[in-house]
Amino acid sequence: MTTTTPDASTTTTPARPLRVVVIGGGIGGLALAAGLGRTGVGVVVHDRDVDPATTGGYHITLDSPAQQALRGLLTPALYERLLASASAVRRRPPDVCFDWRGRLLGDLEVKGLDPDSIDVDRITLRLLLAEAAGDSLVLDSTCTAVDRDPAGQVRATFADASTATGDLLVGADGPHSLVVRHLAGHPTSRPAGIIGISGRTAAADLDPAEVVRLGPRSSLTVGTRGTALYTGYLDPDGFAALNTPDVRSAVTTGPTYIWGAMFPEVTAPEGLRDQRGAQLRETTIEALRAVGWAEKPLQVIARTTPETVAAYRFNVGPEHPRDMAPWPAGNITALGDAVHATPPTAGKGAGTAIIDAHHLVTELAAARAGTQTLNTAISSFETDMRHRGSAVIALSMTTVNRILAGASPAASAITRASMPLLAWTTALKTKTVSGAKR
Repeated sequence: MTTTTPDASTTTTPARPLRVVVIGGGIGGLALAAGLGRTGVGVVVHDRDVDPATTGGYHITLDSPAQQALRGLLTPALYERLLASASAVRRRPPDVCFDWRGRLLGDLEVKGLDPDSIDVDRITLRLLLAEAAGDSLVLDSTCTAVDRDPAGQVRATFADASTATGDLLVGADGPHSLVVRHLAGHPTSRPAGIIGISGRTAAADLDPAEVVRLGPRSSLTVGTRGTALYTGYLDPDGFAALNTPDVRSAVTTGPTYIWGAMFPEVTAPEGLRDQRGAQLRETTIEALRAVGWAEKPLQVIARTTPETVAAYRFNVGPEHPRDMAPWPAGNITALGDAVHATPPTAGKGAGTAIIDAHHLVTELAAARAGTQTLNTAISSFETDMRHRGSAVIALSMTTVNRILAGASPAASAITRASMPLLAWTTALKTKTVSGAKR
């Protein structure tokens, strides 16, 4: 039997059989299955969802390292379809910041933003990865326990009492990972202190003046009491990363704003996470009105498609590498949000899970080739993941901490006093520049 490294299809090495069981068919788990399948590893992915399209509607940003990892995990044809279904960040104007009345405050400086990044909606990415995983994906399969059998093989047990065994088990089952609880003896993620509500709104459903204000760009609107609204712009047709419409697979068609409202948990409306659809949309609007938001920035929420609106809690993993994956390397491991749960405020969570998957595929290729043991491969993978994951968490928590710091009455008073002045200064600068050009 021969295998290839994830990025070098011309290099073949002898390999021993290996079977991998993956728990969780999100972005990281499916990316891992796609890469292992390309190298000839036997892999099965169990996910509790009944349909790969059952996922949040938010969009995902993939920076250059994440794209490079996907290039190694997917076939060239599938990678081309991904690029054809994504928006190129460099093709749109710079991101901006508004205040709660919709007044422009200036450009939004996004720390760590890669100008070569692409945006793709989560549903599209997951469907493409599910296609890459193929028959290895088992849906409607909820894992209830993991352990090792008497022979030392890993074993997963499912809600229907069936089991799956293999040489390696990988938890890709998100922030509340059952696999990580088994390994660490306790949960390793915690609530970050923010409740998010997201939805999708077609630009065509907004008033023309609001489309002009928002523009073909992403923006962050800042309000009092720690409230905020991120409005992401996604247009795989007009801003395609690769202009090959014949292979485009994007679920999102036409200019779309994919928004996310944020509330500190201490001030969020009671029962927010239990609501769905139109009720959640109206509760979100009323909660923002109650702290002074004007109608203009609320229009993108008010005109959204109700069935796309959902609430979720921001979770965060350990912020120090030594606390991440706190277990000895063995034939059970984990990746992505299961290990380093990352709030969406830096746009790095999914990309980091994809890089995890690529690194694990690379290490397993070396183990199969006989150049290192399986335990050494897992140890190398986990060491790298600890440092990369903690760096991404630190980046994402910068914005989270700013939002939380703005929740107090004192901070809100400062926001109310300073934002109008900042908006006036920005308007004056814009008017001066516009006059100079004439």
